[in-house]
Amino acid sequence: MSFQKLSRILITNDDGIDAPGLLALEEVARELADEVWIVAPDQDQSGISHALSIHHPLRVTARGERTFSVSGTPADCVAMALRQLMSEPPQLILSGINKGANLGVETVFSGTVGAAMAGLLFGVPSIALSQALTRRDSVRWETARQLAPDVIRKVWGLGWEQGACLNINFPDVPAAEAGPMQFTTQGAGRIDTLDVTSRTDMRERDYFWLSIHRHDLADVPGSETHVVMNGGVSVTPLRFERTDTPMLEQLKARCEDRSA
Repeated sequence: MSFQKLSRILITNDDGIDAPGLLALEEVARELADEVWIVAPDQDQSGISHALSIHHPLRVTARGERTFSVSGTPADCVAMALRQLMSEPPQLILSGINKGANLGVETVFSGTVGAAMAGLLFGVPSIALSQALTRRDSVRWETARQLAPDVIRKVWGLGWEQGACLNINFPDVPAAEAGPMQFTTQGAGRIDTLDVTSRTDMRERDYFWLSIHRHDLADVPGSETHVVMNGGVSVTPLRFERTDTPMLEQLKARCEDRSA
């Protein structure tokens, strides 16, 4: 089935309005829609998840035609765009392209994924896009840039439930060497633990840095980490619903056993 160009796409990210990944995503969006709106944080909001700024006001700065920066989180940007800046809603929200993959447990912390999840609150189909990397000073933006349009066309043609967004990750290989798109589970990912490093400033006051410690263990086949680490493009549907159904049933059964 041929892809009919969309009338309007909103793009955002968590790396900030001036991030190279957002520029790459704008190029992708312009291939897919007649009208592209850009509403993104005025500074890096990585790791902010789907946080909302409810304790302080937001400031919006026009940066060009249909382009705005917001003094808030990625989820704030989605809300601001749909409730204040856009007279007509977008047909699709794209968030990214993130510098680094968002795989497994990391999706919980990701502002890129958080923006796509926020889109669910407005009933707009939403996709998070991330580019895997090995070194932070060498990002293959062109891989995501080249592959994303066709991947988005394919999943758009298939359609998906309104209560889910899609998390797409591109591998750290040249576009020509990337494997096919695969639908995947979230899996566990590569986060091992969170580290806290203490330091002392010039006035002998302690301060601390949080960092994520990752392992190199393989995830289960069919998971997004497994696919991306093996050179493929992963597409994972995500929902707000996080109930651990097996554990729920176990707890119910244990409760019934003790009541008997």
